Amino acid sequence: MTARGFKFLVIADDSAEFAAALAYAAHRVTHTGAALLILRVVDTVTDHAHWVSVGEEMRAEALEAAEAQAERLAAETWAETGVQPEIVIREGELRAELRRLLDEDMDIRIIVLGAGVGRDGPGPLVSSLAKQGIGGRPVPVLVVPGSLSREEARALALPAQTTPDV
Repeated sequence: MTARGFKFLVIADDSAEFAAALAYAAHRVTHTGAALLILRVVDTVTDHAHWVSVGEEMRAEALEAAEAQAERLAAETWAETGVQPEIVIREGELRAELRRLLDEDMDIRIIVLGAGVGRDGPGPLVSSLAKQGIGGRPVPVLVVPGSLSREEARALALPAQTTPDV
């Protein structure tokens, strides 16, 4: 089964729940023929003009770290699922860059997020999108439990097995 022109988008961050979202999306992709896109947004805005050289060095380090994380994620995803994710690294504010990406890539059909694992609610990204939306074109947001193990995420992503009635 192929789903050309259909992409699952996962937003990479440093949260504990990101791993569950990525695992679910990667396993779902293996069963749908869709593609997997990982977005990492680096907030490199500095407001100290007199520290321009320091700010530029910090910006370069943040982008380098984001690229290293993306390469690691792609390698881990490939090793676990055989899915080679497309990686997009952007600079700026997350909501603005997400909206821009959705406007640019009409193949993105679903965003997969992980719910927060702590007592502070579903997490800042889920809360922000639930309250304010993304703007622009409508794209469904699938929220998976952030506490899922890789095995649990895989089991949820698989198509349900039915047994014929006897």
